[in-house]
Parts: sequence; structure tokens; C-alpha cells
Amino acid sequence: MSDSYLDPRPARLSWPSRRAALRLALPALFVAILAFFALAAPGFLSLGNLSSLLLNNFVLLAMVAIGMTCAIAAGGIDLSVGTALDFSALAFVALLNAGSGLPLALGGALLAGTLVGAGNAGLIAGLRISPFLASLGSLFIGTSAQQLLSDGGQPNYLAPEARPDLAGARFFGVPLPLLAVAALAAVYGLALARGRFGRQVLALGNQPLVARYSGLAERRIAAWVFVAGAFACALAGILLAATVNAYVPMSGNAFLMNAIGAVFIGATLNRHGRANVPGTLLGVLFLNVTANGLLLIGWNFYWQQVATGALILLVLVFSFVGRRPGD
Repeated sequence: MSDSYLDPRPARLSWPSRRAALRLALPALFVAILAFFALAAPGFLSLGNLSSLLLNNFVLLAMVAIGMTCAIAAGGIDLSVGTALDFSALAFVALLNAGSGLPLALGGALLAGTLVGAGNAGLIAGLRISPFLASLGSLFIGTSAQQLLSDGGQPNYLAPEARPDLAGARFFGVPLPLLAVAALAAVYGLALARGRFGRQVLALGNQPLVARYSGLAERRIAAWVFVAGAFACALAGILLAATVNAYVPMSGNAFLMNAIGAVFIGATLNRHGRANVPGTLLGVLFLNVTANGLLLIGWNFYWQQVATGALILLVLVFSFVGRRPGD
């Protein structure tokens, strides 16, 4: 006879139940944070604050985080997302100040940012360097190059006559930056979730040995992932330069840690625990709402960073608790 009925220990939730509880816990936490700031932070729910949160904070981090999602979905990480953003912003400002038209400046900026990803791709596929080390090298080289090109980190401002109104442009009443994020999320999200290449990326990230023995060209897939991620960051660099009317050296590095955090927050909302674009966007919103609310109640920047780190750590703890036994 089994003695399980005599065991005084409480029964544990099965893995599916724990995963389902985790997926419900995070949205509940988000709703609780919204409710807290609505009561504690003056003007948190005002139209002006919410518009600023979406257009000035959400858009840029969302683009960088979408690029990061590609790398993490493939089982790697891209430490050079900020470098791709910065090089794109630098090229955009330099071309506009040199008298180039907006189309040429856009094309040059996208090319400059994407070349960072192409450099990573060459290191990964050509020299068989790990994605982490390849992007780490790009981060150091990119940071040093920016310091050399900007006299130690001096901003390069757009001339008044060369300033485009990209950040304030609207199509059918919808701000252009939001449309850009929606288009990027749709393309990358569908590619990862439905496309053949996306299935290969997820296979490489979840079961690398199986993917290798199945004949997948893992280095080629990883290389294209970094090019796609850099392209998304290049778009963010253009919008950042158009918003502040300047190129500010090393400003892209400020997005790195939050982008990683947003991707991991989003992965916990997926039933398989995988990086995914819709979850990443929710993670970005989670982090931005928290930072915005803390700013409104008077916390300084450093305490905001502490709170953001604690939030990401809490999510990772939830993720650990929700893992399948034996993972």
C-alpha cells in the first residue's frame, strides 16, 4: 500500500500548473504596479505622460529589445546593440549635416548600423568565434571608435535647417515611431513564430546539439540573426537622433541591460519559456512603466536602476520556480 496519503508535506504543483501560475503572476504584478502608480504618482495616467512614455521611452527600447530577442532566441546574446544604434545615429547626423537628402541619410544610417551586425556575423560564421565574444569585441571597438570620432565623447548636433520631423510625423493620425515599432514587431514576430528561418533559430536556441546533428547551418543562422538584430537597432538610432536632434556618443549602451531584461521578462510569459517578440514588447512596457512611475514619485535615477534590477531579478526567480523538474 502506498504511504503517499500519510505524507505530511503539501502536494506540489505539477510543472504545467507552475508554468500557468507564473504566466498569471506577472500580468497580475503589472496590474498591481499600474494601480499603485495611478494612486501614488501625480499625473501618471494623464494623456501627456502616457504619450511621452510611449513615444519617448517605449519606442526606442522596443526596437533595441526586438533586435536582442533575435539573438537570445538563437541561444546567444548581442552586447553590441548599443554600438549599432550609435553608429546609425552618427551616420544619420553626419549625412544630414553634409547636405545629403533625407533618403540618402536614412539609407546610410541603416547601412552603418547593420554593418555592426555584419561584422559580428563575419566573426561568428567566418572565424567561428562565439556570439558573446564577437559582440563583446564589437562593443569595445565601437565604444573606442566613437570616442576617437567625437573628440572624447562630444555630441554632434543637427543643423537647424537639416532637422527632419520624423519623431513628430503622423500617418492617419498615428505617430510614425509607433508605426515603425508595429511594422518591425510584425515582421520579426512572424518570422520567429511562423517562418522556416524562425523555426531554425528557435531550434538552435533550445536544442543546439539536436540542431547541429540535424544538419542546420548553425553559424550561418547565428550570423543572420545578428544582422537582423543590428538592423532593428539602426532604426532606433535614426529615431533617437531625430528626436534629440543630435548624435550623443555611447548613448546606445544605456539600452543594453534593459533590452536584455525585457527579453527575459517576455520569455517567462511564453508557455515554453522562449524569447518572443510579443512578450518582449510587454517586458519593455513593464520596465518603462516602472521607471516612469518611480520618476514621478520622486525617486532619483540610481534608485530607479536599483528597482529595475530588482524587478528583473524577481522575474528570473519566477522563471526558475516555473522550470520543468530536471531542466
